Amino acid sequence: MTPILYSFRRCPYAIRARLAINAAGVTVETREILLRAKPAAFLAASPLGTVPCLLTDKGVVDESLDIMLWALRQNDPEGWLEMPDVGRDWITRCDGPFKAALDQVKYASRFEVDVVEAARATAVTFLDDLEATLEDWVFARALLVDYALLPFVRQFALVDKVWFDALPLPRLQAWLARFLASARFEAVMEKRVVWAP
Repeated sequence: MTPILYSFRRCPYAIRARLAINAAGVTVETREILLRAKPAAFLAASPLGTVPCLLTDKGVVDESLDIMLWALRQNDPEGWLEMPDVGRDWITRCDGPFKAALDQVKYASRFEVDVVEAARATAVTFLDDLEATLEDWVFARALLVDYALLPFVRQFALVDKVWFDALPLPRLQAWLARFLASARFEAVMEKRVVWAP
């Protein structure tokens, strides 16, 4: 069977999964869904009811990083998996403290002002640390870590683009801009008709 990927275009977790599938050249059937109207077939397939969710002939893969690894273990023409172990530390920081801070900043109306300000400070600390590491990429060339982090940095930047662009993060801003201008990002962000059974 052709693997089925349930996805939502703007979700950073789904974006990272689609990036790895694109890089690997693996064929999947992508089903765009609306998170406010999840189809029954998706809910039957996804134990968590979250995107991305990949159905394969060997079972369900429902964590974005696992989907990235699934694709790249089949074909890794750009050597994304040749990532130093510290790359996993960056992904853990992104998926943990940075993502939590991102959500509090993005949905600021749900939180007290001091909580949002603390979250913004946590996020900026992460970005400052990343800035200090970056040259063109996190390491010498683009690897799994870059494509695992970029969708989340993009989402944070879009919360307040003018404020973000004014931060003293020239390497990080160039890294993000190069990603946003890439053919790969354009390909994975192509608008799809919402899937219906």
